[in-house]
Amino acid sequence: MTSTIRSGAGACGGACEPPNGAATAAPRGSLRRPAELTRNVDVSGLVDSEGGLLDRAIFTDEDLYKQELRRVFAPSWLFLAHTDQFRRPGDFFTTYMGEDPIIVTMDKSRRIRAYLNSCRHRGARVCRADFGATRNFTCTYHGWAYDLEGALVSVPNKDGYPESFDAKDWGLVEVPHVETYHGLIFGTWNPAPLSLRESLGDMAWYMDAMLDHDDEGTVVVGGVHKWVLEGNWKLSAEQFATDWYHVNMSHASALTVLSPSGKAPRDEIVHRTGRQYVDPRGHGAGFPVHPKNRFDARTVHEWMDYDALRERLGDARVEGPLTTGHATVFPNFSYLPVNGSIRIWHPKGPDAMEVWAWTIVDKSMPDEVREAQRLYNLRTFGPSGIFEQDDGENWSEVQAISRGFITNGVALNYQMGMGSEREDGRHPGTTSELYSDAAGRAFYGHWRDLMNTPAWHEEKR
Repeated sequence: MTSTIRSGAGACGGACEPPNGAATAAPRGSLRRPAELTRNVDVSGLVDSEGGLLDRAIFTDEDLYKQELRRVFAPSWLFLAHTDQFRRPGDFFTTYMGEDPIIVTMDKSRRIRAYLNSCRHRGARVCRADFGATRNFTCTYHGWAYDLEGALVSVPNKDGYPESFDAKDWGLVEVPHVETYHGLIFGTWNPAPLSLRESLGDMAWYMDAMLDHDDEGTVVVGGVHKWVLEGNWKLSAEQFATDWYHVNMSHASALTVLSPSGKAPRDEIVHRTGRQYVDPRGHGAGFPVHPKNRFDARTVHEWMDYDALRERLGDARVEGPLTTGHATVFPNFSYLPVNGSIRIWHPKGPDAMEVWAWTIVDKSMPDEVREAQRLYNLRTFGPSGIFEQDDGENWSEVQAISRGFITNGVALNYQMGMGSEREDGRHPGTTSELYSDAAGRAFYGHWRDLMNTPAWHEEKR
């Protein structure tokens, strides 16, 4: 299910007339930024997705990181929040699109809208809370205030401005397109994007295995957990798209903890078979396939009606991506179906990221089942979860040594599963083996293509 919550003025770019006092990607007026400030690098030689090789400079170079913000994040659909976080007008949640601070809110007409969290006067944030409810967003620097529709509604000492000053010209900069898919809210700065559903393509089939269990949809439990890691954001996004290979080594101790006391994990757990979805737009999902796939939390497993899920979703989804697996929606939204974890990898420079994670559950779940899923997620993939700690250590280790002169010049190998990509007749789109780098190669191939393609804001006006 896709719905458009708020649309901007289409292909008119930064010169659009602002709706209801808000401004779309703001025109620079008579200001002209010199080209030297936005030089772009041809990255063709850094990603060999066909040969399965990667140059580590894509994780460490500051200029490439700035180019990512311009050409990867600015044009892409980026995850913002869950619809359950907005129940009445004035509810808001603050987040980021790339490194741009964003307010997501419900306006008086109950539409979800998103604005750049920056005052048009001197640029301070107009909302410093993580979430809450309000009638207006007021800058604490000089007092400029904006309503829920983004319009500038209060200017202290307004008489001191020239007659040419018109408050209608100085509303909050609005994200021109905001759409939802099964409760997940995404936004893009692109004034004329593909629709969210079209951008997801076949990935939507795999997402539905987590999001579309019944007509009631999903809700958030337990708030949003946030933590900071050393490591480039692509390391985590890539792993969730493509990497089951690390599980048996990196998570050996966690698997032992979850096994019967004093016993190693069963062989059928260690040596799983499954598939990996490979998307040309950089999305990816991996999942074991077994007719008895189940949810790990016992209370959740016992509550689930697997027959009803088979009727709604089909055998292929129930036996595959419904439960244990991993996935990334390009560029930086990932999820884990078995424990209801959704997360965003916010970039904070080439060497750091902030992880923001939610637990979502079926709205039809009774309270005790919701709590069981929340606790299971917290214990496994929360900030101190037994799996999450392993992953963070790996990403930080990779980043810690990648700036060495010799180290940075040694290519990385992404060749597992080369040639195994095919249409398997059971799962939509192209799939590879469970143990494969295929989705990783596609992820970096799409990243390379975006990095080498002028974005909407680079068009001559």
